[in-house]
Parts: sequence; C-alpha cells; structure tokens
Amino acid sequence: MKKFYGHRAYVQSAGVKHELEIDGFAVAVCAELGVELERHRVRSFDEMEEWGDDLSGFDLIIALSPASQRRALDMTRHFHIDVEYWPILDPTGLGETREAKLAAYRQARDQIVGRMKARFGEPTEAG
Repeated sequence: MKKFYGHRAYVQSAGVKHELEIDGFAVAVCAELGVELERHRVRSFDEMEEWGDDLSGFDLIIALSPASQRRALDMTRHFHIDVEYWPILDPTGLGETREAKLAAYRQARDQIVGRMKARFGEPTEAG
C-alpha cells in the first residue's frame, strides 16, 4: 500500500497468527516491484491489541483469508469498521521447484496488486 499510495492513509499489517519471520518467497517477489519486506515483522491481531493499537481508529480491514475475515469481524463487532474479504491465492505449499513456488507467490502478489488498484485506484506514488 505505502509503495503505491504513499502516506495518504495509515496502514498496518496484521495476521491471524504470529510468525517470527516473513516468508522468504514473499520477500523475493515483492522486491521485484521495489517493495522491501526484509525488515517487515509479522504480527497478529492479538499483538496489535496488546501493543495498544486502537481498532476504533481504523476505517477498513482487508482480510486475505477466511480465517482473518472471521477474526476481523469478531474483533470489530463493537466498532464501525468496514471489513472486506479479498479471496487471494494462498501460495504456501504450492510448487515443487523454486521457480514454481516463486510463480505461485507472484500470482498471489499480482492478485493483491489488482485488488488494490480496483479498490483504491491507480498508484499515486512513483513506482
């Protein structure tokens, strides 16, 4: 989001579960677009709450999996926050070779980029 739309909106990434490191294939395919994820830390919805992120300050949650959609809807039932579900291919576990795995991750990345453009318009930042 930040690469395409700058700081016109506050964006926070969170998932259903916490993992210490971001997936290396995700890092590789995002780097192809100039998106640096190497220092990105994956954190969970629970960590957001523990660290004091006020969910009422968000206008929109975009869920990329059915599990994250359920969790977001559960967490936001007392707030006026829109939750959108974007059914994106889960590339983990797909492909036998490195190139096949990268192709699956590229497909997921491109689906996300397409959904962002459809929802928020063409990028406003130089890419």
